[in-house]
Amino acid sequence: MKVLPFLSLRPRLPRLPGPRLSTALLGATVLELVVLTGHLAAYPFGLTQERVPQERRTPDLPQGPPTLPGSPAAERPVVLLHGFIDNRSVFVLLRRALARHGRRHLASLNYSPLTRDLRTAAELLGRHVEEMCARTGQREVEIVGHSLGGLIARYYVQRLGGDHRVRTLVTLGTPHGGTAVAPGAGLHPIVRQMRGGSPLIEELRLPAPGCRTRFVSFWSELDQVMVPVGTACVDHPDLDAVNVRVTGIGHLALPVHPAVAAAVREALESQESQESQESQEFREDTAPSTGTSSVA
Repeated sequence: MKVLPFLSLRPRLPRLPGPRLSTALLGATVLELVVLTGHLAAYPFGLTQERVPQERRTPDLPQGPPTLPGSPAAERPVVLLHGFIDNRSVFVLLRRALARHGRRHLASLNYSPLTRDLRTAAELLGRHVEEMCARTGQREVEIVGHSLGGLIARYYVQRLGGDHRVRTLVTLGTPHGGTAVAPGAGLHPIVRQMRGGSPLIEELRLPAPGCRTRFVSFWSELDQVMVPVGTACVDHPDLDAVNVRVTGIGHLALPVHPAVAAAVREALESQESQESQESQEFREDTAPSTGTSSVA
């Protein structure tokens, strides 16, 4: 994956800079307030579930060769899952960025803030994924989850067998290891589940042999909701995970910042490119030699 100026791929948590963070923290805090103001204005428009689109062909356009459902060439749907006490409006900009680059099957799922168990939300996500696959004819989806949304998606993948449906899970500021700071800590049952050492966090530490989902976790050194900041990294010996360090922005800006959106898109497309290359190599290995070569 191409590394953007303020992003770096790190499989392990690097050492963070010290005093120089103060100026950056001030800038990130101002940006957080701007993002919060904009999000509060958009919040009412995301309270309802989005309408399910009707999948249909456009008869005026020439039809290309048929694509087998679930093949590397087919376009996987992307499911967007918001964080705690939030809704699908948080993904307006990210969704627009993905759509501009050819993603046609995009869906945002709202789960109720009254849900008292993360596992219940994960089961709802599983039903939503099955419906999405049935509607689009795909065998797999990709998920982008912000904060708690990423943790719900991880539980679905790791503990409810969702790895056979989710090819790539991208998380943005998700407390994979549990966080010591969360709004309303101790008051809401799901908030208690997000704290370090909770039974649910410990459940996610259990072995997960053979998990097929690829994880890409974005974490920010200025994320004031993730304490410590390294808790937003995926650290599990059985999981195929890449942790992406983000500098200069905080928790709320992760799903709306254009550079993060570009990196998320690259994370999803890199998997498609890798599988297309593997498919091409397989065809070259198995096809009879003709003495010619071609470049796609």
